[in-house]
Amino acid sequence: MVSPHGILLANHIISSFYGDQCSKVCDCLLRRGAISLAQIMRYTELSKESVVNCLRVLFNQNCVQPFAIQQEGGHREVPTIVTQYIALFDNIIHKSRAHKFMQIVSEELGSDCEKIFDGLIQHGRLSLNRIIERNEQTTGMSDVLAVKESFNRLLNFRFIERCPKPEPFLAPPSDEEPPAKKRGARKGKTEEEQTVEQVVLEAATPMESLRFLADIDSASEEKNEESHARVTLGKKRKKEAMMPDEDLMGAAEKKEVIWRVNYEEFVRRLRAKTCISYVKTRLNVEASIVLSAILELSKNSAVRKKAQESVDLSVNAIYDEVIKKDGGLGMDFDRIRASLSQLGSTRSSADGETYSIDLKGITEKAQNEEVESVVLKRYGREAYRIFRLLSKAGYLLETDKISDDTFVEKKDTLKILYKLWKDDFLDMEKVSLNGSKLSVLLLWRVSKQPLFEKFRDEMYHAALNVRLRIIHEEEQAKEVLHLPREKLVGELEKKYRRYFRIVVILESSLINLDDAIILFHSF
Repeated sequence: MVSPHGILLANHIISSFYGDQCSKVCDCLLRRGAISLAQIMRYTELSKESVVNCLRVLFNQNCVQPFAIQQEGGHREVPTIVTQYIALFDNIIHKSRAHKFMQIVSEELGSDCEKIFDGLIQHGRLSLNRIIERNEQTTGMSDVLAVKESFNRLLNFRFIERCPKPEPFLAPPSDEEPPAKKRGARKGKTEEEQTVEQVVLEAATPMESLRFLADIDSASEEKNEESHARVTLGKKRKKEAMMPDEDLMGAAEKKEVIWRVNYEEFVRRLRAKTCISYVKTRLNVEASIVLSAILELSKNSAVRKKAQESVDLSVNAIYDEVIKKDGGLGMDFDRIRASLSQLGSTRSSADGETYSIDLKGITEKAQNEEVESVVLKRYGREAYRIFRLLSKAGYLLETDKISDDTFVEKKDTLKILYKLWKDDFLDMEKVSLNGSKLSVLLLWRVSKQPLFEKFRDEMYHAALNVRLRIIHEEEQAKEVLHLPREKLVGELEKKYRRYFRIVVILESSLINLDDAIILFHSF
């Protein structure tokens, strides 16, 4: 479930880009989950035409994913195929990160690729022919080969991908089939059931061999998908059931391969950047170089999911990658092994000398320190020491033990613990001693998952407030923003400078907030 302020932030982003009606449809989907067109119309009180137009915009911008399910009929009625829609919260939030993605493309591939990428950021989905046409319109250049070369570079770097199926069919589970499990779960560990969104996205995403493939026989692929649909369903889908989706999809989308931004690759890079920056600050430069090399070698296995740990890598492969990095040329095997030890690597000798890194452990440390810094600023140093003790312990501690270990008076300790508990930073349990209700022992601990969810929601709230403040400042400075630079004198110039100074600070704060949101949401 999306948190309350996460929904408000997503609605604000959609409203800013695509208008209030699209925001209303988005809000309905985020709050109610997967629902049909008729239900959206009923809940939003918008006309069918308005809802369809909004869904078309949100679909083309990769913020909504339709899917088909089989709905059982009543007495003596045959089952029908119904189209439902879900909002893709992550993709909505990614809309506000366009500048970060553009910067990555510009730094790694140059301005020509950046222009093509900018078109996909703006339009959401484009065919290669449309990309070529747009490039000619915006730049005045008609060098098709150059555009195709830039396009292929974006594809090779996995910055773009083929769009998912416009409307995957989710077959009803049979009585013999167990509930859907997350892919890649290790045996022996409890497997979590997948959400509807995860199941839909898995069904819609092209297989890996097609996802980043530029040249393909579209007709052959459509034929294969139709054959697969027959196997899954046992019969063809009726033409009437396809009508709402034909209305949402453009005619060209069914004839050409359509491309979009691959957000997963950019999140992977931002995730790697956060881990490397944390290790560089907390350990040293050499450890960060080794981690950077390991993440580069592990990238193909970590793209499609939140990485828990790196793949097993030989020390020779790590060395070969390290010496390619800035500052890594002078590192030898002993220094690399020392850095691997600092990173808490797991060594295996089954297939030679191989290592893997606990990426989850690194990110959890970064998350813990982020929360601890907030506790320090909000509640003071004594509260920080108490919270840090409980966070590191990971289990219930009694009040006296906490007071002794943190050197804080018991009376003050109890007051701080109650304050942290009241603000949902801690869990409390009461244990009766000898069965007496008068003699009670208070136990405290940090439940990290609920705490991180609360913390993430607070950051969504803060990001929304900063965005609203920027809009307010723009409204206040409207008269000077539209004036020519030469007319900005006296009080008008002061007003303009004040606006510029405040907005720079606010936008910088928004970037830092988004970095923290990525840390707590994308790991």
